[in-house]
Formats: sequence, structure tokens, C-alpha cells
Amino acid sequence: MSRPESLGTPSHEWDSAVRKRTAKGGPAPAAGPANSNAPRDFEPFLPGGTGLVVETRMDIARPDIAEKKRKKRRILIAAAAAAVLLVSLGLSRLRPAAPTVDSTVWIDEVKRGPMVRQVRGLGTLVPEEIRWIAAATEGRVERIVVLPGTPVKADTVLLELSNPEVELAALEAVSQMRAAEAQLAELRVRLESQRLNQEADLARIESESRQARLRADTDTVLAKEGLVADLNRQISALAAEEMGKRETVERKRLSISGEAIRAQLAVQEAEVEQRRALAQLRRNQFGALKVRAGLDGMLQQVPVEVGQQVTPGTNLARISQPEKLKAVVRIPETQARDVQIGQSASVDTRNGFVAGRVKRIDPAVQNGTVTVDISLDEALPRGARPDLTVDGTIQLERLANVLHVGRPAQGQPESTVTLFRVVAGTNEAERVKVELGRASVSTIEVRTGLAEGDKVILSDMSAMDAYDRIRLN
Repeated sequence: MSRPESLGTPSHEWDSAVRKRTAKGGPAPAAGPANSNAPRDFEPFLPGGTGLVVETRMDIARPDIAEKKRKKRRILIAAAAAAVLLVSLGLSRLRPAAPTVDSTVWIDEVKRGPMVRQVRGLGTLVPEEIRWIAAATEGRVERIVVLPGTPVKADTVLLELSNPEVELAALEAVSQMRAAEAQLAELRVRLESQRLNQEADLARIESESRQARLRADTDTVLAKEGLVADLNRQISALAAEEMGKRETVERKRLSISGEAIRAQLAVQEAEVEQRRALAQLRRNQFGALKVRAGLDGMLQQVPVEVGQQVTPGTNLARISQPEKLKAVVRIPETQARDVQIGQSASVDTRNGFVAGRVKRIDPAVQNGTVTVDISLDEALPRGARPDLTVDGTIQLERLANVLHVGRPAQGQPESTVTLFRVVAGTNEAERVKVELGRASVSTIEVRTGLAEGDKVILSDMSAMDAYDRIRLN
């Protein structure tokens, strides 16, 4: 017989109980706990009088309890919905949490008072007088006599070059010069001899002319007395006249001869001068194979090496005078518009400050900067040398009474920016719009948006562009 479905006892316990009671001859165990109110039925199911007592359980309907449970459930649901609605409304009215930033940000206070406008730029110390020594002729570097950093005099030999062709050309030029000088000397002697001969001829003709005149005068006197024939008188007069003409011609020839001699000598002298100049040039080229400094100063560079072949015009050495230096600084083009010649300046050599003045402003812009030369009015500190990196500051103007603050990371002159202003008495800062004016190296004029005593954050806060308030940690 199978176990009734209404019994509460598990099937394996029921079967075990039945088997035990049957084996002992006793009644089978009852299904479930005893209930005096539940009816019992006896059902025999085994021979020998062994039977099973079956207990039946019945449910009693309670509708009031179910209704109470449903009401309670509805009340709980309504209360939960109202709580969620109230919480959502409260959260919607709350401000979003302000992000926290490190307290090491740069904070400055707005002040009112004098402000000095300055611009700053990096640069180097440059000698006021620099001389590049170039090769005068082609040659090969044989020896570097002096190394960079050595003080030199004007006649100090720096390098030695070699060029056999230059040496040969110098010898030929000297030989040609001497030959021209010899030709000039020979011509001068020859022309002088010719002049002396002409002078001798003139002296002889002058003597013969005087003799002819004397003879003519004598024949004239004798002819008047009838001692000489009139024909002889006429012949003597003609001879005297002819000798006078020859004398005149010879004098002109002598004067012209002097001019001809001077002309011939001038031609030959010009040839000699040309040969001398060529010889001097060749000698200079030969002498230039020994490269000299040319001025007193410091040897800065020797951009060639031993064995290198150089051509005319190649830079061989750089000489400067280190005691006469100037500062060459590069100012950003956006700040250089107010820089003027004569403005006061200060140069930081990392070993001291030197006062100076603006001497020159480059008219062209290179790589976004303008080159400005600053002449130094004071002695340089120890350690200052050419090509030393310096920091130059130029004073543009002095403003008497303006509202100013430290220059923000993103602040440009004549612009409008947003800054975080620290709320007084709290550790929070709120974003405000600020109009900026004229700027200096580290300060900038405030036109609107801030008041004296306000504290603002000057660090780069671009990462907080999405927030209007921040909290300082």
C-alpha cells in the first residue's frame, strides 16, 4: 500500500516505520503528529490482523489575515516609493561635489601700487669687436701653432700653411720687378746721355751762330769803307741768319727732348710700379701662409685641422677682445613692440648683475624673437666670457598706481581670462572672469574682475575648465 499524499512524514521514514511495526506485530506508525481533533481511520492491509492508522489534516480558511497582509504590503511599497522620490528631489537640489586640488598651487594676492613694466629674454655675451681671419690664398694646413683660449698679440703666428706654387709665384714676381727696375735705370741713363748730346750740339750751334754774326758785322763795316766786296757782306749776313735759325731750332729740340725723356721714363716707371705691386702681392701671399692674429685679443676658434686643404676666403681663426663684451638677448616678438633704444637694462650673468642700455634693435624677426643688443655700462664680474648664457631684463616704464597681481600661467596682456578666486574664510575657490591690461615679466595689470586683497590661483588650471568651483586640499 502506498503512502497517502496528505501525510506529512517523508516517504523513506514512512516505509521504515511500516516495516518495523509489521515485523514486531504491532501497529504501523501514524503519519504525522498526533492531533486529537483530526479523525483517524484504521485500514487493514496485511494478513494476520496487522493494520495501519491513517491520520488526515484539514486547513481552516482565515480571509481576514490575508487582507491584512495585502494592506501591509501596499503600505510598505507606497512608503518606499515616497522615500525614493524625496531622496531624488533632495539630491537634485544639491550642488555637485567640488573637485579637490593640491594646495601647492601658486596663489597670489591682488595689490595696488607702483608696477614696473619689464621684458626679459635669454641671450649670450658677444665681443663688441670680432675679427675672422680668412685664408689669403689656397694652401694646406701644416701646423696649428696656438690653440683656442690663448691670449695673442697682433703679430702672433696662429697657423702655418704650405703652397709651393705661391712660393714660386713670389720668386717670379720679385725677379720681374728687379728686371723692370734695371730697364728703368738703363733707360734713364740712355735718355740722359741723349739729352747731354743735344745740349752739346746746342752749345756748338750757339757758338757758330755768334761767330757768324760777328763775321757779318765785320763785313758790313768793311763794306762801308770799301774794303770788302758787297757780295761777301751779303754772304756773311745770310750765314749769320742761318745759324740763328739753327740755334732756335736746336733749343726747341732740346726742350722737346726733355719732355720726351720724362714721358719715356714715366712709362717705364709705371711698369716698374706694376711689377713692384705684383711682387708685393706675391710676397704678401707667401707671407700669409703664416697666419697672424692681426690684433691683440683672445683666440676663440680655429675651425680647421692639420692636413686640411683650404681655399681663399676660408675662415681660419676667430679673434676677439674679451674685455669688451655686449649682451645679445632675444625678446619674444609680442613683447618687443615697446622696446626702444636707450632704455635701461640689467644683465644677469649667473655670477652677478651688470647695468646697461639698449644699443641696437634688429629690425627683422627671427624664429618668433627680436634680437636686442645691450651695451654694458659696468665692469663684468669674474668668470664672464664670450658665449656665456645670460638673462637680460629691459625696463619699459614705471606705472604709478595700478591694481596688479602675479602673472597667470595663461595670462596675456590686453586679454580676458578666467581665474579661480579663493573664497574668503573657506578652502574653496570660484571661477571669475578677469580683464587684464599691461604686463611685465612677473606681474600684470588688473582692470576688472578682481579687487584689492583678493587671492587668486595663478597656476595652470586648464584641467578644471569643466568646473566653476574647486576645493583646496
